[in-house]
Amino acid sequence: MLQENISVLMVEDDEILAELISDYLHNCGIRVEINADPTIVIEHLKKTCFDLIILDLTLPKMDGLFLCEKISTFFDIPIIISSARDEVSDKVLGLEKGADDYLPKPYDPRELVARIHAMLRRKKAPSSVLKEEVFGDFKIDKSKMIVYHKDVALNLTVAEYGVLSLFINQRGIVLGRGAILDAVEGLSWESDERSIDVIISRLRSKLFDNPRSPTYIESIRGIGYRMKS
Repeated sequence: MLQENISVLMVEDDEILAELISDYLHNCGIRVEINADPTIVIEHLKKTCFDLIILDLTLPKMDGLFLCEKISTFFDIPIIISSARDEVSDKVLGLEKGADDYLPKPYDPRELVARIHAMLRRKKAPSSVLKEEVFGDFKIDKSKMIVYHKDVALNLTVAEYGVLSLFINQRGIVLGRGAILDAVEGLSWESDERSIDVIISRLRSKLFDNPRSPTYIESIRGIGYRMKS
């Protein structure tokens, strides 16, 4: 199979599983580097560029959720959590810490490949689409997947970018949580609508938007949210 120049860092201490997944991804044209020591991941990311991270939660020396938060704080890179911890609370915490997707173990490696491709597709914009669109205080650069607020680039995860872009493009329209999950490609958090509330909370924080007197995103009781027009 032709190589697609996709480079993935897998943070996983289960050597057998890591090798199996790595071999499968390699056969799909995806290069994988395995790192079993979470304490050196941040320094490694400063020296080597990757397109995506596959992150286990149960790691030696450091909890995966803590590492996820550190990575998302310093780097703009999609994170897929791969974990046997399948509790809803862990999925929500993972999203809060900056992850973009959550794949519970055990899983079919074909699904992992599909999610990797879906994640990376959202980092690219078709050439036929206008690269930048301006909406009041916001400007969306679709080619780079960046939203500017008052000319300042927001530090957004892929999930946050998808939700905020949806709200900006659908301003004035009330959107239910289920509709948001359906509309934003790649929000595959087991259809957990609580994850939308987490994303909205984080967006409000980054926009300095007071939920009690919102300038941008307002809550519609019993329905969902709306971006003020």
